[in-house]
Amino acid sequence: MKVTVLDGGMGGELQKRISTGGKGLWSAMALIEEPEIVIDVHRDFIDAGARIIITNSYCTIPSYLGKENLESEYIRLTELAGKLARQAADAGSEKVLVAGSIPPLSESYRPDLVPSEEIARPIYRNMVEALRPSVDFFICETMSSAIEAEHAASQAKQYGGGKPVYVAWTLNEEPGTGLRSGESLKEAFLKIDYLDVAGYMLNCTCPEVIEIGLIELKALTAKPLGCYANRMGKVPEGWTLDNELYTGRRTDVTTAYFVDQCLRAAQAGATIIGGCCGIGPTDIEALAEALTSQHQ
Repeated sequence: MKVTVLDGGMGGELQKRISTGGKGLWSAMALIEEPEIVIDVHRDFIDAGARIIITNSYCTIPSYLGKENLESEYIRLTELAGKLARQAADAGSEKVLVAGSIPPLSESYRPDLVPSEEIARPIYRNMVEALRPSVDFFICETMSSAIEAEHAASQAKQYGGGKPVYVAWTLNEEPGTGLRSGESLKEAFLKIDYLDVAGYMLNCTCPEVIEIGLIELKALTAKPLGCYANRMGKVPEGWTLDNELYTGRRTDVTTAYFVDQCLRAAQAGATIIGGCCGIGPTDIEALAEALTSQHQ
């Protein structure tokens, strides 16, 4: 089955290129200070072989922007992220799809901090509507619990103009132990089954977890599956972007190891494969080349 290559981690690439890209507003800072660099990163991933790129809207959320009293700018910056991705996708001769990132609204990997329905859904609606003119589909990504995915996906389905909606869950680092909320993949799947989303993904977790998770999902649905693993270490309990707890980076996840794990994910049923935090254009290029070699 043909695999479409997804891009890698936008945040990590921006950190290499702007000094203010690590904490605070994180990747949203580039939209404010140097938006042309966002286009450059998108194009680097496209040149590496990605045929789907994800908008730089992961951090255009009120909780992060509020650190600089910019929470009122979240709709404008989300819209800008969509436009920049569209511009990058349309700049070359290759066909490149744009996926709108619909992220956690508080901290990643923190199901205990998921906002209530009354808070979350209006924000998600606004983000979906801001991205809608520029994207081909939506990815509700790094969802750490069933309810977080439901909040995000329900609004993408309702206000996304009929464009496909994918849900991407982040899993515990121990293989087979489900979401970071402690819920099983089956429980999370059943929670949003009524929404009839277009497909399911696993992201921002270690590569070894992905294969087992995909096997679990494949037993639950015939819909398209995808994945994009990270290069991070274990997430400490209580982690936030700005506190003193660190995930670190796994030096054993070399480019060759990443590609090998991606090929295993393809065998397990994934048809959209890329990388998340710490995965750069060099890794994506190697993945694209390996997939091309398999089909020659």
